[in-house]
Amino acid sequence: MPTDRQVWDALGGVTDPEFPLSIVDLGMVYGVQVEATRTRVTMTFTSIGCPAIDMLVADVREAVGALPGVDEVDVEIVWDPPWTRDRISDRGRRVLAMYGVVG
Repeated sequence: MPTDRQVWDALGGVTDPEFPLSIVDLGMVYGVQVEATRTRVTMTFTSIGCPAIDMLVADVREAVGALPGVDEVDVEIVWDPPWTRDRISDRGRRVLAMYGVVG
């Protein structure tokens, strides 16, 4: 059974196709829950019309599912609370600033 930290680390490797940042640094992951061989990831997207939703959900399932002891990955998409720029990590803000994007 993986630890919460291992799941968060795996999610840190999932990058948004629009920005050179992980979904963790963008603040899109709201939580993880590990229950034996099943892991649930609660996340949101930067907009309801995000064209990368299916791709990112698949990437999350692949990254978390690759952890030893994970047999099932549930991705719960939530819209409340809505994503805002305030959720971007300090590291994420620095990276975006390097690319000329205001965070």
